[in-house]
Amino acid sequence: MTVLLLLAGCSKEPPPAGEAPAAQAPAPASEAAQPHPVPTASPVADVDLSGIEKAEGGKTVAEVFAEKDQLAGANVTIRGKVVKTNAGVMGKNWLHVRDGSGAEGTNDLTVTTASVLPEVGSTVVVSGPLTLDKDFGMGYRYDVIIEDAEVTVE
Repeated sequence: MTVLLLLAGCSKEPPPAGEAPAAQAPAPASEAAQPHPVPTASPVADVDLSGIEKAEGGKTVAEVFAEKDQLAGANVTIRGKVVKTNAGVMGKNWLHVRDGSGAEGTNDLTVTTASVLPEVGSTVVVSGPLTLDKDFGMGYRYDVIIEDAEVTVE
């Protein structure tokens, strides 16, 4: 299997039987295999977060971060406004939700959902299991994330 994987990435023909492979010079730096770039933080929309009330029986974004160890694996509910979206990444819609609570680093909750993708600025109620230290690879790592959430646009 390893041989097949190695050969699958090779676009060169093997030398004819009985011949040694030709020596090749190293590829120029511009042609060398480049690693995938690490994602950079893209800006979120400037959305008015005033007047957002905590969901009944729910938490604020800041409370989710503050209580994350106790909430790990549990369903959490928050109300907030969508400040950023990404549709159809890894088969899911991705949202960033804020409610005006928390300081930088604890004020933005990432949510994945298979349901509707709300517009930026929409008020939503999000409910789903809280996951800690989720690493999707390629630099996409989340200390706190709500995965496979039910999202209701108000």
